[in-house]
Amino acid sequence: MPMMDHCRIIDLPKHSDPRGNLSVVEGGIQTPFDIARVYYLYDVPGGSSRAGHGHVELQQLMIAMSGSFDVIVDDGYERKKFHLNRSYYGLYIPKMMWREVENFSSGAVCLVMASTRFDKSDYFYDYDDFAAMVKRHDQDKDKQ
Repeated sequence: MPMMDHCRIIDLPKHSDPRGNLSVVEGGIQTPFDIARVYYLYDVPGGSSRAGHGHVELQQLMIAMSGSFDVIVDDGYERKKFHLNRSYYGLYIPKMMWREVENFSSGAVCLVMASTRFDKSDYFYDYDDFAAMVKRHDQDKDKQ
């Protein structure tokens, strides 16, 4: 299965009552990984982009807690755009995916749950290096 097929929207449980809504994310239940790190992006100026990198092992779940933004994912062969604008939808991004986050609305907050702690060696900051690694990995797999 191509890596892009693993990238998907996860519908998070939504519990409603007259006092408001509550959604839950539990590692290994709503996410296909245990959660090791949580961070969030906010006060992103209009027209700015974030991310622009890939990961070797890290998996993520991104949620638009407030406002909206677009997430572009790329598996080295194909690009796909997801528009996030609901706090009960999370975008699952598997390992070996390039990601870019753009088109932030005013007041947008992007919550990210990650499968690993920060590890600089897990990052690709150059798209050409990322795409070359994907293709080498696929060629090695084909030889086996």
